[in-house]
Amino acid sequence: MSSSTTHTSTIGAIGAPSRRNTELALLVFAVVIPLFAYMNVGLALDGKVPSGMLGYGAGLGLLAAVGHLVVRKFAAYADPLLLPLATLLNGLGLVVIWRLDQSERLQQLPNFSVAAPNQLMYSAIGIALFVGVLLLLKDHRVLQRYTYISMVGALVLLLLPLVPGLGMNVFGAKIWIHIGGFSIQPGEFAKIVIAIFFAGYLMVKRDALALASRRFMGLYLPRGRDLGPIIVVWGMSILILVFETDLGTSLLFFGMFVVMLYVATERTSWIVFGLMMSAVGAVGVASFEPHVKQRVDAWLDPMREYTLSQQGMAGHSEQAMQALWAFGSGGTLGTGLGQGNSDLIKFAANSDFILATFGEELGLAGIMAILLIYGLIVERGVRTALAARDPFGKLLAIGLSGAFAIQVFVVAGGVMGLIPLTGMTMPFLAYGGSSVIANWALIGILIRISDTARRPAPSPAPNPDAEMTQVVRP
Repeated sequence: MSSSTTHTSTIGAIGAPSRRNTELALLVFAVVIPLFAYMNVGLALDGKVPSGMLGYGAGLGLLAAVGHLVVRKFAAYADPLLLPLATLLNGLGLVVIWRLDQSERLQQLPNFSVAAPNQLMYSAIGIALFVGVLLLLKDHRVLQRYTYISMVGALVLLLLPLVPGLGMNVFGAKIWIHIGGFSIQPGEFAKIVIAIFFAGYLMVKRDALALASRRFMGLYLPRGRDLGPIIVVWGMSILILVFETDLGTSLLFFGMFVVMLYVATERTSWIVFGLMMSAVGAVGVASFEPHVKQRVDAWLDPMREYTLSQQGMAGHSEQAMQALWAFGSGGTLGTGLGQGNSDLIKFAANSDFILATFGEELGLAGIMAILLIYGLIVERGVRTALAARDPFGKLLAIGLSGAFAIQVFVVAGGVMGLIPLTGMTMPFLAYGGSSVIANWALIGILIRISDTARRPAPSPAPNPDAEMTQVVRP
C-alpha cells in the first residue's frame, strides 16, 4: 500500500508594479527640459551659457530627488506622473521668472527686486510641505474626522485678509495678509481645507441630496431643506467677492463645490442650478462693486482700457490688451525664449500674466503643451478618484482635481480674454510663494490617495482548515 501527500497552499494577490522607476525616468526629463530652457534663455540674452546654470540644475534636481525618494519610501504605489508633471511646471516657471529678472525694462521699475531666488526658496518650502504630507498623512481617511474643523479653518483663512492691521489691499483685492515681512495669500491654502470639508459633508449627505428631489421642466430640483449647503457656499462666495473684491477665489470655491456635489449625487440639476446662482451673484456684484466692474470693462473692451490708461486716467488698466498683443506676436512657434517683449506688462509679467510670456516666446504650440501638462495633472487626479476604494477618498480627489482645473481655467481664461481677469496665479508657473507651496501640498494629498488606491490588497490570512491533508491510496 502506497501513500501520497497533497498540500494546499494560499496564493497571495499578485501586486501591481510600483512604477517608481518610471517616475524616476520622467523626473530626469522634468529636470533636463527646464535646464535646456535656462541655457536657451541665457544664449538669447547674452550669447553665452548663463553662469548660474549649474546651480539651477543642481537645485531643481535636488528638489526632484528628495520628492522621489520620499515617494519611493512612503508611497510606493502612487501615481508615477503627478510628481514629474508638477516638477516640470515648477522648473519652467523658475526659468521664465529668471528670464524676466534680466529685463532692463523691469529693472527700471521703482519697486523691482529679483524674484527667481525667492521662487526657488518657495519651491523648496513647497517640496518640504509635500514631504511632510506624505510622512504625516499615513492614510487620507484620517482627514474625514476633521470635517467640521476644516470648515471652521477655511472660514478663518478666508476672513484673515479682512482683519485690520493684518490684511493688505494689493491692486484693489484684499486677499493678502502681512506677517513678519512676508506676504501670504490664505485663499490658496483654504481651497485644500474646504475640499476636505466638502468631501466629508457630501459623503454623509449625498443620499438625501441625490434621492430627495422634485422634478421640474425635466430637471430634478432639490428640496428646500437640502438647499442649505449650496446656499451657504453661494453666500460665502458672494461675501468674499464683496468684501475682498476677489473674483477668482469666489469662482474657485463655488465651482469646486458644484463639481463635488454633482459627483456625489449624479444629478445634472445641481450643475444647472449652481451655474444660475453663480451668474446671478457675479452680475449682481459686478453692477455695484467698482473693482469688479473695472475688470469686466477691461474684458469687454481691452483696447479702450489701454487707451484710457495711456492717457493717464486713473482706475484703468493696460495689461489685458498687452497680454493679447503678446499672444498675437508669438504666432504658432513663438519668438523664442528670451526674445519676447512681454516685460512691457511690467510688475505683473511674472505673476498674473506669466502665461502671456509663454505665449509670446513659445507660441501657440508652447501654450498647448503647457495646458496639456495641466490637463494631465487633472486627468491623473480624476483617475485617482475613480480608483479610490472609499467614498471620502473619491470625493476628496475629485475636489482637489476640480479646484486645480478651475484655477487653471480661471487664470488662463482671464489672460487670454475668455473671461474677466481674476488676479489669481497660474499654479507652479507664476511667481508667488503661497501658490507654489499650497499646490505642492495638493499634489502630496493626491499622491497619498493614489498610493492607497493602487496598493495591492493584502494576502488573505491563512485558513486553519486548509491544512495538509493525507490521501491514502491502495
